[in-house]
Parts: sequence; C-alpha cells; structure tokens
Amino acid sequence: MTEESTVERALVVTAHPDDVDFGAGGTVASWTAAGIAVSYCICTDGDAGGFDPDVPRDRIAGIRQAEQRAAAKELGVEDVTFLGYPDGQLTATVELRRDISRVIRQKRPQRMIIQSPERTWERIYASHPDHLAAGEAAISAVYPDARNPFAHLELAAEGLEAWTVGEVWVMGGTTAGPNRYVDVTETFERKHAALLAHVSQTAHMEDLEGMLRSWLGMHAVAAGFGEGRLAEAYRVVPTG
Repeated sequence: MTEESTVERALVVTAHPDDVDFGAGGTVASWTAAGIAVSYCICTDGDAGGFDPDVPRDRIAGIRQAEQRAAAKELGVEDVTFLGYPDGQLTATVELRRDISRVIRQKRPQRMIIQSPERTWERIYASHPDHLAAGEAAISAVYPDARNPFAHLELAAEGLEAWTVGEVWVMGGTTAGPNRYVDVTETFERKHAALLAHVSQTAHMEDLEGMLRSWLGMHAVAAGFGEGRLAEAYRVVPTG
C-alpha cells in the first residue's frame, strides 16, 4: 500500500450522487483533514432517484447535483465532476472508460476509490447494476486505459498525458474480502452530515444514524478496533 505521506491527490469514481458518502464519507473526511486533495467523478446525475412523487422528474438531476456538491463540502471536497450518463442505464462502455480516463489524466491521482464491479449476493442492494458498471469502467480506466498513451487518442489530442494510478481502494465488497479498514469514529459526524445533505435520498429514513452506526460498527469489530469504534472497509489493490 502507498505510504500516506506520498499521497497528495485522490479521486473517487461512483455511479450516483450519495454513493461516495454512504461508502467512503468518513475516509474522505480523514484524507482531506490530512491535506489530501480529493476530487469526485460521478458517472450519472442520479435522475432516476428520489422518493417524492410531487417533484417533477426533470428537476431531479439538478437537485441531486446540488445535494452532492453540498455533501462534498461537508467532507472538505470542492472538486466534483458529473459525467451526465443516464441513471439506471449505465454500462461499462468504451465511452465511459474514456470519460473516466479523461478525469484521471486531468486530476492525476496517486490513489482512487471505486465501487466494486463484483455482485455481492449477501447484500444485493450494494450491487446496483450502475455500481457494477461504474466499478468495471473505473478499473479498466485505471488499467490499462489512463496509463496507455495510445488508448483514447482523442485525450492526447486534448493535451492530456497518460497517468498511472498507484493504488485503487475498492468499496462495496469483493470476493477477495477487505484488506484495509479505516477507523472513521472521529469523522462519523461529518459523514452523517454529508448524507443528510442528500435530502431527496435520506429525508424519508427514520434512523439513518442508527443504520450507519450498526453497519460501520460491524466493520470495526471485524477490523479488531473494538466495540464502540466505527470503520469503513476496502480491498486495496496495487495498480502502479
């Protein structure tokens, strides 16, 4: 795993607004507090989301973009890119790989967080088809696309040089299992605040905080951090 002191820039790629906050909000808050510049790349605008039937569907994309930007600020993130793909229709196309590769070459991260491209049968809700597609496209963008100067030649024409990401942190579960836990006890309140900013997605939840504490508490016990601690789990993959 990359030494923390050598990481200056990190990029998170997810399918929807709020995915990063559910899966990695505490980790992101700890990174920005340590001086790491974190950027987000959101593949869709979440236009198929929301729970209020009285909100016109043509407003949802703008609402969810605004919510994600507000949530990002809670975690110390100012740089958010939306790729604008249709929510619920994401596939790991060459075009999506190219667009993620473009952001990688622009941001030049040493580390990335992505979603798992593997379906988790024990927690099927974590395996939304858009999540799987975003994960597959992101890892393909990391290797081989973004580092290959002869892949997506239009990016070279835009003046974007090839870039090699040193490591990828996969959230959401893998068959290999987690090999890295981040203690997020001290950043939990910021994670919770970020999720509350996604009003269209979380306002209907009766006990969001309790759900999060239960979920993160199980990770902390698995990590050996002990009762009362909270943790986020990843499979860290060296890709440099």
